[in-house]
Amino acid sequence: MKTIGIALLAGVLGACMAIAQDAREAEDQTPTGKFMTATEVRPILQATKGNWIAVREYGGQDLVYFTHLISWRCGLYDVHYSINGGPVREFPLPDCPPDIAQPNAIPQDAEIYLSFGAGAVQSVRVDLLYDDLGTESVTFERAAVLMN
Repeated sequence: MKTIGIALLAGVLGACMAIAQDAREAEDQTPTGKFMTATEVRPILQATKGNWIAVREYGGQDLVYFTHLISWRCGLYDVHYSINGGPVREFPLPDCPPDIAQPNAIPQDAEIYLSFGAGAVQSVRVDLLYDDLGTESVTFERAAVLMN
């Protein structure tokens, strides 16, 4: 019994150490005037929560658009999503280089939407990790974000 407990404890400690090594640090929040920090983009994203994503029926598919979040990606570390309460996945955000002239411009090669079967998307949960390590989570029902 002691051997199992010690092995279990060692496994847990090892996992915690791995997580700690992958931990992110808060970025400097000195405002740049270019909307490149959580301090600058959080108020905008909080005021525009209803626009974070959109669902569009097109070509026999449900398309879930992330264009609004891509526009305000500077100041974010990650965007994660879950469709209909399913597994949480990361949405890939384009880089935000510090010398970018127009931080809100969406790069031409950016992935801006995800495709699902027609009528498949009934709800979308979006989780943000800001670059100051703050988080925010919102769940959207299909009808609230369906494009006409």
